[in-house]
Amino acid sequence: MTDVLTPNAPAATTTATGTARVEVRTGGVWAAVCAVDHLVPGRGVAALLPDGGQIALFLDRTGTVHAIGNRDPFTGAYVLSRGLLGSVDGAPFVASPLLKQRFDLASGHCLDDDTVTVPAYATRVR
Repeated sequence: MTDVLTPNAPAATTTATGTARVEVRTGGVWAAVCAVDHLVPGRGVAALLPDGGQIALFLDRTGTVHAIGNRDPFTGAYVLSRGLLGSVDGAPFVASPLLKQRFDLASGHCLDDDTVTVPAYATRVR
């Protein structure tokens, strides 16, 4: 069964409390990417990493922050931050706004093609 905006908190995420900054672990270090206040529950936002790469950040309605690569591997477009959030059996995903493939927000694995993944990043709020 597919639910909309009812994800559990997976291991690669963190719960936001109060006004703070979202940090993403990349290249073995934590990098601040935005203020939690800039995230809207149920919506994504694109952010740049220090190396110039793009990530898609999501704040779900439980206050959990998720981060995956923003590039849709099926089209090459940097659009996953514009996707729709949902969950399957409690596991949160984002559906690409273009071809609608779903990507698990904890692992980055495509739920519609086992051979495809996007990077998934650990997050924390400080």
